Amino acid sequence: MRDYFVYTTTTDPRASVMLAELTQEYDARYGNLFSPGGAAEEMRRYPPETFAPPHGNFLLLLRQGQAIAGGAFKRLDEHTAEFKRIWTHSQFRRQGLAGLVLQELEAQCQRQGYRQIYLTTGCRQPEAVGLYLRHGYQAQFDPEGDLEALRTLPFTKAVPRQTSAQSHPAHWTELAGIAV
Repeated sequence: MRDYFVYTTTTDPRASVMLAELTQEYDARYGNLFSPGGAAEEMRRYPPETFAPPHGNFLLLLRQGQAIAGGAFKRLDEHTAEFKRIWTHSQFRRQGLAGLVLQELEAQCQRQGYRQIYLTTGCRQPEAVGLYLRHGYQAQFDPEGDLEALRTLPFTKAVPRQTSAQSHPAHWTELAGIAV
């Protein structure tokens, strides 16, 4: 069984399960903490073209044609991409898939010329905080502080400079037995 990444759009039917489960999970964790409209309001906040080249991208990690993880980025400024919608299907967690999604998003940011990554997670997602810290993201808050009071937890990470050998816009590569 091979997992592989596809670059697509948020309107891709294969993304619908991912986005629906992500919305449900946000609602379960946060309710209307961030907005009266709950997670659905957040998910409608950006039109599909926000996560499309040349300034953004959206990817799905597929297993047997089904989305099991994914994520996106959009342009924050000329040098900075903002990661959004990083997700792993609830049945496939604890397999390192979110780390693979992060690595692929980082590589694509590099291919698209970004030098910095910015992302946020919510105060009620300790597993996401751990993931980002394990992958070299720098917390822009005190991890020992009152996270509930902060609500939104920002992180940053520098993107390594691209070499000429890395400049091709590959949509997949072989990595540890996984087509990505």
